[in-house]
Amino acid sequence: MISRVLGFVRDMLIAALLGTGPIADAFVVAFRFPNLFRRLFGEGAFNAAFVPLFAKRMESDGNAGARRFGEEVFSVLLAALIAFTALAEISMPWLIYATAPGFIGNPEQFDLAVLLTRIAFPYLLFMSLVALLSGVLNSMGRFAAAAAAPILLNIVLVSVLLAALLLVWGNEPRTGVLLAWGVSVAGVLQFLMLVFACHRAGMTFGLRRPRLTPGVRRLVRLGIPGVIAGGITQINILIGTMIATLQASAVSYLYYADRVYQLPLGVVGIAIGVVLLPDLSRRLGARDFTGVHESQNRALEFSMLLTIPAAVALIAIPQPIVQVLFERGAFSSSDTEATAWALSAFALGLPSFVLIKVFSPGFFAREDTRTPMIFAGISMLLNVTGSLLMFYQIGHIGIALASTLAGWANAILLGVTLSRRGQFIADRRLLQRLPRILLASVLMGAALWFLAGYAEGYFTVATLLPVRIVVLALLVAAGAIVFFAAAQILGAASLGELKRQLRRKSS
Repeated sequence: MISRVLGFVRDMLIAALLGTGPIADAFVVAFRFPNLFRRLFGEGAFNAAFVPLFAKRMESDGNAGARRFGEEVFSVLLAALIAFTALAEISMPWLIYATAPGFIGNPEQFDLAVLLTRIAFPYLLFMSLVALLSGVLNSMGRFAAAAAAPILLNIVLVSVLLAALLLVWGNEPRTGVLLAWGVSVAGVLQFLMLVFACHRAGMTFGLRRPRLTPGVRRLVRLGIPGVIAGGITQINILIGTMIATLQASAVSYLYYADRVYQLPLGVVGIAIGVVLLPDLSRRLGARDFTGVHESQNRALEFSMLLTIPAAVALIAIPQPIVQVLFERGAFSSSDTEATAWALSAFALGLPSFVLIKVFSPGFFAREDTRTPMIFAGISMLLNVTGSLLMFYQIGHIGIALASTLAGWANAILLGVTLSRRGQFIADRRLLQRLPRILLASVLMGAALWFLAGYAEGYFTVATLLPVRIVVLALLVAAGAIVFFAAAQILGAASLGELKRQLRRKSS
């Protein structure tokens, strides 16, 4: 949550300094590529293969055997990443041709995108290593350091942006260059933080000669489909970004909308997925199948209790949210409207993106990365087809809608397959509560839409920013009160039960 809130501060400053013009688009493309790998590796996709194997080594060979396996993987991964980074730096113009075809007609923007991506690209190397160390800590039941690492990225970038403001820099190339350097520096700091956390946990890795040992080969076999399956949402967003470069400012609209809906996705979906995988792996190892079903049902129930109302709220009041967060400086009212439409389209798919994070560990914990990869391929095909068809009809909104449709297709395929295999059985409590959560969310959405109509006059640049923040906060508070009151009355959730669960977990 701290990381996501600081991320909003970061993006508010980026919007004020760069807006949605050519320089903003170039930075988004430069940041998107290494950031894609951060999400692929750091938010659970790489660990889909690594955590079950590392946990089994700990169970069978103790810490010494697990450390040896970790060192083997670390050495091979480091060698591969150095080679890949060097190759990418050399061939960067061709990478930009592929990932931002719309920039070809603007040589200055194209050259800036190449420069910024070259500066930011080492972030990919360090974040991939951070992901490995995060998997080690998560397997040992230590989640805090890995979850806190992204805070450093936002602290560094906010500091860089404040420095640009003090230097009176604005919507100009040097601001983008400074931001790109901040990305790389943040990668180094996050890596050092996780090295220290592993040392404190008694799991310090030494460097070995890179060798494809049997354990590493198995990780590669499981890891490639696991990364594709676990990171499909981000791959779909990258594809959308490539298509969006064909429309001026569309890349920025999608980026800012993505940042808003990433708050509930990151706080709820990714957090639950990261914790659920080692939990299911341990329970399956102990043949505790009753515990497996209980964990999956409660994870799905809890995630939907937080995600469905968040999605409904983003659909009901996207304009005030975007206006308060971003509309200042170089970010205009027309940018607010375009971003708000994209946010609503993404919000329709928010529950599906979280469901993917909840269902995927059911496959990964059983070392089945192939099935989710196949479903991810189907989802990607739907996303590309939908984006191309709708982009020429409704522009960047069509790209967001295509991501949403692809997300729902993937989530349904994962859930139905687990159910048919008998690896996920929805219990009575889940079946009773999901419709009630949906009804409580709809009631909250109606209340928000009604109240937003009265508050509309406050959401203009003519109103002081503190006043707009207070009005938006009151809207959010009113929505939360309506939702939790309706949830309590309808039996969708029990506040007392939630408190007891939180106390039990903390103890």
